[in-house]
Amino acid sequence: MQNTGIRQDPGGPRPALGASTDPGPRAAPGASTATPTHCPYCALQCGMNLTPVGGGTVAVSERADFPVNRGALCGKGRTAPEVLASGARLTSPLVRSDDGTLVPAGWDEALDRIARNLLLTRTEYGADALGVFGGGGLTNEKAYALGKFARVVLGTSQIDYNGRFCMSSAAAAGTRAFGLDRGLPFPLEDVPRTGCVILVGSNPAETMPPSLRYFTELRENGGTLIVVDPRRTRTAEQADLHLAPRPGTDLALALGLLHLVVAEGRVDEAYVEERTSGWEEARAAAMAHWPEYVERITGVSVPELREAVRLFCTPEAAMVLTARGPEQQAKGTDTVGAWINLCLATGRAGRPRSGYGCLTGQGNGQGGREHGQKADQLPGYRRLTDPAARRHVAGVWGVDPDSLPGPGRSAYELLDALGTDIRSLLVMGSNPVVSAPRAAHVEGRLRSLDFLAVCDVVLSETAALADVVLPVTQWAEETGTTTSLEGRVLLRRRAITPPDGVRGDLEVLHGLAVRLGVERGFPTDPEEVFEELRRASAGGPADYSGIDYRRLAEEDGVFWPCPAPGDEDAVPHPGTPRLFLDRFATDDGRARFVPVAHRPSAEEPDAEYPVLLTTGRVVAQYQSGAQTRRVAELNAAAPGPFVQLHPRLAARLGAAEGDPLAVVSRRGRAVAPARITAGIRPDTVFMPFHWPGEGRANTLTNPALDPTSRMPEFKVCAVRVETVPR
Repeated sequence: MQNTGIRQDPGGPRPALGASTDPGPRAAPGASTATPTHCPYCALQCGMNLTPVGGGTVAVSERADFPVNRGALCGKGRTAPEVLASGARLTSPLVRSDDGTLVPAGWDEALDRIARNLLLTRTEYGADALGVFGGGGLTNEKAYALGKFARVVLGTSQIDYNGRFCMSSAAAAGTRAFGLDRGLPFPLEDVPRTGCVILVGSNPAETMPPSLRYFTELRENGGTLIVVDPRRTRTAEQADLHLAPRPGTDLALALGLLHLVVAEGRVDEAYVEERTSGWEEARAAAMAHWPEYVERITGVSVPELREAVRLFCTPEAAMVLTARGPEQQAKGTDTVGAWINLCLATGRAGRPRSGYGCLTGQGNGQGGREHGQKADQLPGYRRLTDPAARRHVAGVWGVDPDSLPGPGRSAYELLDALGTDIRSLLVMGSNPVVSAPRAAHVEGRLRSLDFLAVCDVVLSETAALADVVLPVTQWAEETGTTTSLEGRVLLRRRAITPPDGVRGDLEVLHGLAVRLGVERGFPTDPEEVFEELRRASAGGPADYSGIDYRRLAEEDGVFWPCPAPGDEDAVPHPGTPRLFLDRFATDDGRARFVPVAHRPSAEEPDAEYPVLLTTGRVVAQYQSGAQTRRVAELNAAAPGPFVQLHPRLAARLGAAEGDPLAVVSRRGRAVAPARITAGIRPDTVFMPFHWPGEGRANTLTNPALDPTSRMPEFKVCAVRVETVPR
């Protein structure tokens, strides 16, 4: 290329990703040695062994020594190698031809085209006309490099990731209360040893099945399980008490429980005095939510409220665990904050076998936001607006702190700006055509871009819209680290060589950086990237500086924060499995109560849209389904979307099991067969969100945003349900 300002990637052979530095066991191509590694799906990051079996794929076997899953795997983990097969995945770059179709191309042609278009956009419209959208499944190394690439190479503030849709409300509430967010501030092994768990808006029996054993063991040990969910899920069936609130009322429910704690004299006054601040204001807010008022809002009876308080407050230790149910609301931060207030008032935080925690969903949802692909954060969980943080990270990167852009748009706001303020977009490891709220609108915004490039393993619905698609390596073909829902940093080891024509995401970023004039700072070796990440995170809230690949290869993961020792002879830091036992991460060491009050959802039912829709997952599919929908066994178990509804609602509609139903919101229409069950509230319907097309649940969902976390309100919107002629 000439006169473009784009530099060619230096020639010469490229090292296989991680090949020269991985300290753990690794099978050479064709060998039969098992490689210990971790599942590519949810945030449990279950341990497994992989053995090459030929044809570019591996066999999965039990890895009983890993303490989290102890050998157990769900169907998604067992069948994960099927997506490695060449028939299921991309093996060549694709570029949009003159006739509008995607056709195979060479890597240089594809990278040149991306770099040229990014440069043209930046020249004509400015750096913030470039957008970057990442994923919660990217390794720590990729997430770190992607955030650095956006800010150093592109100079754009417009970067965020799909983890914003996962647990950002819990992160905001945890930071507000405790001064630090880590999904679980204690290991899962503590769950069976507590006295009571309130599980709010989570269905681990389907979303992370190997974790269900912890709740089973809790009950076997004499503890109790309370499940809060508008549906009687497989998890709720295991509970000692199931509370089924109206969707969008979890905040009122938590306040009602706290009211009863005060009224019944169950506040741990000594703990509140010694370890917290702000109690009087939070207490006053809770006292405005008396039991009968909360019953009218939530549909949970006063006797059930009182029983929940009794079960939670009687044992010496107890926990509250939240997930997407209370978090994916336009008041999600306050909702989680109310559950945290319940823990603080009863002395159930920062004590052994007690606390508040969030069950992270995506495989690296925790690490993905800690190291820089979130719009407002720098590596080490540092704030982008903090001058000291900017100086530290800029020093590691070798750039002027003033050159780093400020915070950009959150995920949905970024997607909503496509085609207007943002003209070109790079997507890495995400499928917003299926996963974003108001998905038809987001699809339209993607189509309106001047230029779209997507890096993915498969031709997802988003990749199918792209001008350039790059086929990248996946979990068994690359080395890298992830951070589980416990805050446990883990080493995923490469087990097999990727197919010809496939490159790693780090190699993609290196090639683009070189073409855009930045020849140094973007290595392709994941261990080299991790070493830089360690330096960038040092001294930050999520301090990884005391962790290295050698240590991760020898241990079952290391819990952050884990600072580096002060001198060469010092004993390495052991990591921090349990946070807050001595003090909270606030300036004064005290946890902060935050007064909150119930408010309606952003969209309440009315005469035109009289029913509530809530969404979620099924056991055999994962997230947008881009990978799991390519596995025959999983498709046989969950072949498509459905509308779950109560028999009374079905009778009013004249609908029978399997009849096609149209669910209509202010944003669009989705059609799927009826699934009738008494295990859901009569005023509510449920749809899983794994599928595109006419059954796409996120066509319906509301992008109303939480004012603090910028989390969309996936979990509640007003709809009407109609029968569809066959």
